Amino acid sequence: MSASRLLMNARVSATAEGDAMEIRLAGTWQITEARPTWAELRGTQNPARVRLHTDGVEKWDSSLLLFLFEAQQWCRGSGAYFDGEALPEKIRTLLSQLAASHETSVPFDRSTSFLSSVGLATQDTVAKAQAISHFVGECVLGAIRLARSPRRFRWRDCFDEMQQCGAMALPIVSLVSLLVGVTLAYTGAIVLRQYGGDIYIADLIGLSMVREMGAVMTAVVLAGRTGAAFAATLGNMKANEEIDALEVLGIPPVQFLVLPRLLALGVMMPLLGLYANALGIAGGMLVAFGSLAIPPTAFWAEMLTIVDLSDVATGVIKATAFGLIIGLSGCLRGLQAERSAAGVGRAATSAVVTALLLIIVADAVFAVLFNALGL
Repeated sequence: MSASRLLMNARVSATAEGDAMEIRLAGTWQITEARPTWAELRGTQNPARVRLHTDGVEKWDSSLLLFLFEAQQWCRGSGAYFDGEALPEKIRTLLSQLAASHETSVPFDRSTSFLSSVGLATQDTVAKAQAISHFVGECVLGAIRLARSPRRFRWRDCFDEMQQCGAMALPIVSLVSLLVGVTLAYTGAIVLRQYGGDIYIADLIGLSMVREMGAVMTAVVLAGRTGAAFAATLGNMKANEEIDALEVLGIPPVQFLVLPRLLALGVMMPLLGLYANALGIAGGMLVAFGSLAIPPTAFWAEMLTIVDLSDVATGVIKATAFGLIIGLSGCLRGLQAERSAAGVGRAATSAVVTALLLIIVADAVFAVLFNALGL
């Protein structure tokens, strides 16, 4: 079965072979002239596979892309396989850009085969892993240079960042930590009260805050506050070509922009973690005194029977690692941002998501490691 249509110089023919439709385009395709449409060509046919060939096309402009785009969108919406392997590479590239600019939610997308999708995803993952490894390596080399010649480091920028990510974050960290301690105390009291172990609420709050919640909740707050700010700042600098100017002047962006932020977070996160521990314990102490009639002195004495310096050290180690993770994620996504306002927004979002994901993974790794070491 075959159908053909001739409108001016743009020609297209369709041949059905089983459940596949062979589409052959020919002639001269110009946007100023009439052209075939996919709806007219397809008619009532619903092929499961559409193969396109442009061997007969002599000259073309965006009108050809519009026809291919119509066919591709119909395939996506109907679940058919859009086979564009025979198309020239230039046309495939332009068609992918056009599809990306008109991206919509569709039930299926079978423009590429499963193996092709897996291969492309693998290549993308390897490229991202290489980029992350390269960035971390540059940061390590920059830290070594900092240790060798600290006088060349921009300490003023580092102190400014310490103020922004440390002192300026105290209000939100205080509120979150206090409420976390209160929530844990109320939740623990529900269970402990049934067994007459009200006093052990001090053990629950002390261990939970010192080993886990203090560092984790502080990291979550700073990931959304400071990590996004780092990504937005560096992304905006990249969009304004300020980072390009630094490279032209021979100034490494990692040394000039990233290391002060990493050092600031690495120093301030343990301090904020200890501060969060204290406020969380204070919140639990208030609940224990108000709801369970446990005096603060008894609460403190019971907590000291189970919480020691090793527990505090584990929380400090976690907080330091989380701070470096937040700084690395924010700066990496900022340097990778696209040169547009939308790209800066996406970089900030990606920085928060990346930091939170790595924080959870790192926390799980620390839990296994500390358990193996008996800490």
